[in-house]
Amino acid sequence: MTIETLAQNCSSCIHERFWDYEDRFRRITLRAPGRFMNRQWERVQADTTERLNLYATVVDQTAIDIRSLLEDRIADEALWSAAKADYAVRITGMDDRELAETFFNSVTRRIFGTVGVNRQIEFVHDDRQPALPCPTDSVFMTYPLAGTIEPVVRQILSDYSDLKIDRASLERSMPRIVERVEKSLNQIKSRVQPVRIEMIRHVFYRGQGAYLIGRVVAGKQMIPLALALLHSSEGVEVDALLLDTDGLSIVFSYTRSAFHVSMDHPCELVGFLKSIMPAKPEAEIYSAIGYFKHGKTVLYQDVCRHTAVCTDGGFRLSPGKRGMVMVVFDMADHEMVVKLIRDRFDTPKKTTRNKVIEQYDFVFNHYRVGRLIEAHTFEHLSFDRCWFSDDLIDHLTAEAGQTVHLVGDRVIIDHAYLERRVTPLDIYLKEQTRIKTEAAVVDFGNAIKDLAFANIFPGDLLLKNFGVTRHGRVVFYDYDEIVPLTACRFRKIPQARTYMEEMADEPWYAVGEDDVFPEEFARFLGLSPGHRDLFLSQHADLLAPDFWIKAQDEIRSGHIRHIRPYQPRYRL
Repeated sequence: MTIETLAQNCSSCIHERFWDYEDRFRRITLRAPGRFMNRQWERVQADTTERLNLYATVVDQTAIDIRSLLEDRIADEALWSAAKADYAVRITGMDDRELAETFFNSVTRRIFGTVGVNRQIEFVHDDRQPALPCPTDSVFMTYPLAGTIEPVVRQILSDYSDLKIDRASLERSMPRIVERVEKSLNQIKSRVQPVRIEMIRHVFYRGQGAYLIGRVVAGKQMIPLALALLHSSEGVEVDALLLDTDGLSIVFSYTRSAFHVSMDHPCELVGFLKSIMPAKPEAEIYSAIGYFKHGKTVLYQDVCRHTAVCTDGGFRLSPGKRGMVMVVFDMADHEMVVKLIRDRFDTPKKTTRNKVIEQYDFVFNHYRVGRLIEAHTFEHLSFDRCWFSDDLIDHLTAEAGQTVHLVGDRVIIDHAYLERRVTPLDIYLKEQTRIKTEAAVVDFGNAIKDLAFANIFPGDLLLKNFGVTRHGRVVFYDYDEIVPLTACRFRKIPQARTYMEEMADEPWYAVGEDDVFPEEFARFLGLSPGHRDLFLSQHADLLAPDFWIKAQDEIRSGHIRHIRPYQPRYRL
């Protein structure tokens, strides 16, 4: 068989598998409306996990098929270059061409184990990020605002008729919706006419919520307009209205699981969302609508562009206390941090490298409720040596020598996690104003509780293991000791029988591997006296077994608690 025929067969196989992935992805996504209307919350979580793992499943099977097809020509780069050219023709004009390119790259990297980038056999856009297309009316519906706002709002909600919003609830909420929209309109109507509302045609579903996402447009000015709906036992109701970029950005946060939203033009949908969240990286938006692998590709290409030419910046060890399990470094002018697993772990850590990887996989598959940072796993990263000082290279090779290698003028990193940069909570509490630090202390307790009701126990509740986002939200990012809450045994410390027992260095009671004593948390949190008093005034229940046992009972009963991704001030 000629190289051209083999290349075409290879290209055709990958193309067919990509369409198989897209079809299965959309079929899972299309379950969301029914799940929401029938309040099937356990099935929602099952669908989320199934869709998360779909990509790797299809890529793995594709790699097996390609190995069988090409046999001893599997590593022929000339053949793969021809296959890439043929594949490029096949996907020309596709609405989701960028996703198809990422899929092709995933297959080649699975087969070749590529270090860095191989431009001959991969689709690469690291010189410049392709511009997002302008969204068209195939993505959104338009509502001119010529008179009063209420008829327009009613028309918008009626156009999402499948949601069957409870009429009585809507009548109670309508005055507040109109009042808030009119207040926002007053900020722009006096300057520019005409004004219109554009709403994305499809509903965004996640967890127990449904979201109608749009924008108010006046000339070149845009403000978000998002309606959050819940389906209680009394019916579907509008729970909240968001009309600012920060609020919507938190809803689409990198600390949350992805939405399930039907879409024919993913790139246009991302363009629409980017227009109302301009500070949110494109990679995060792709991840937020379920295309986490392409989001990872966009992130990687951004990092490649950022490190293409050496500058005076370079990598540095990240600020904060040294981690026992991870080495963390970053660039001062880039929003991502790089985390590497250490070769050896300090006492008292008893984990292993494989266990840490399992913990990160656990977080990837778990419903993240806005408190767990998305960690992108990368293998075989390659950077120019000029980005690393001699001291940093010495530190990385000493602490993570199984992972970091020098090959000529390149630094090769076999396995890494890239995460969004946040400010470690212990540093934040020292550097920020009283108002901000007190808000963070209270949200620290909220974060612990949100994780608990999502069946997550962080293991270590030290301040250094939590961070604060640019929106002031407290999140968790140290996953090496994370466990399901239901795997823990929460106990009260037994009363000492004698004075000698009480004064002993070692506990006078038996401690099992899964035992947790909440009374001890106060000693380990590391809060200043004032912050400790504030924390206890709001979250003293965290220091007693009852809170944790009740959370476990709730989880075991099958009840799934809805944790709203917006502040109370947005509610209606």
